[in-house]
Amino acid sequence: MNQGVAITGMGLISAIGNNVEENYASLISGKKGISRISQIQTAHANDIMVGEIPLTNAKLEEILQLAPNSHSRTPMLGIVAAKEALAQAGIRDINAYRTGLISGTTVGGMDKAEQYFYDYFSNDAHWNHINALHAGDSTHKIADAIGLKESFVTTISTACSSAANAIMMGARMIKSGELDRVVVGGSDALSKFTINGFKTLMILSDTYNTPFDDDRKGLNLGEAAAFLVLESSELVAKENRKVLGYVKGYGNANDAFHQTASSDNGDGAVLAMEKALKVAGLQPKDIDYINAHGTATPNNDLSEGRALIRIFGDQVPDFSSTKAYTGHTLAVAGGIEAIFAILAIQNNVVYPNLNFKTPMQEFQLLPQTELKRKEINTVLSNSFGFGGNCSTLIFSKEA
Repeated sequence: MNQGVAITGMGLISAIGNNVEENYASLISGKKGISRISQIQTAHANDIMVGEIPLTNAKLEEILQLAPNSHSRTPMLGIVAAKEALAQAGIRDINAYRTGLISGTTVGGMDKAEQYFYDYFSNDAHWNHINALHAGDSTHKIADAIGLKESFVTTISTACSSAANAIMMGARMIKSGELDRVVVGGSDALSKFTINGFKTLMILSDTYNTPFDDDRKGLNLGEAAAFLVLESSELVAKENRKVLGYVKGYGNANDAFHQTASSDNGDGAVLAMEKALKVAGLQPKDIDYINAHGTATPNNDLSEGRALIRIFGDQVPDFSSTKAYTGHTLAVAGGIEAIFAILAIQNNVVYPNLNFKTPMQEFQLLPQTELKRKEINTVLSNSFGFGGNCSTLIFSKEA
């Protein structure tokens, strides 16, 4: 049986809460974080709904004691979540052991760089934000903020599976003995760039998103940051850490079907789930709850639903998408939903798939629509990205 990698800390900020505790309270009370856009000047403000964090950049700078206009929103959100995760893990000296940071992002510093795009050739005043456009800049700012020095720091940008892949990579590095502990997850802020891009794809909803509903209209973009602290069993024993749960299995695959769409029959998703189950040493019947990718787009929900049937047959476990709460947070989705998975295990709950009314015509799958309490030992979480990059994580109560 595979030995899991211990999770000792979690940090999260999203549209439904500024920390893990607030997020969980929203999950069990059915509180949605979806609203009209308020913090970005965009022509689409009245056309779509998003999962926006209500804190302004100025407020985040105040909370983090940063100089005004020194950071883009992506690293600021990431710093909030990473510091919460480290605090929960009780880590005071982050450099005491071989520690890494693996962060996923899609937008990087775009939210600031796009503000100064038209000044690019004529004004040097904001070159700090122009130079901070790339994805890796946000990761290094997070590393600096948590005091991580002379260790492993890297960025993963595989679209919407980025944070899931960061978790997978971190777990593999611990199991291989390359690191003793690693902070894994991701951070993404809303920006005009992403809003315009997804608007062009015509997959944004003008109302609340409805995962796995036959009348689904598309996704709500969201912003968030989520990080987990992973530690080796040796370090957990040495430092007498409290373990929140374990990364039990992981799998990544690519169906190479389309730049932005999943294959009709969920080929990549099937491969990812099969790999994760194999790594975990588990059978499909061992899964108690599935936190589905569930973006509420016509393509994803059909593809993922068919993939679930191919893996689980007529015994698909309780499943739901939590994106109706937070919106689709792109690179961070796998990180948020990893934390939601651990909270489900800790509290023995299945979260409701909000806004669901009409079953899909293509199959008989029905998501869980009300908060359900039951014994949960294992949770499977799916994250599927553009380019066919499909990742599955399995979390467990026991190693």
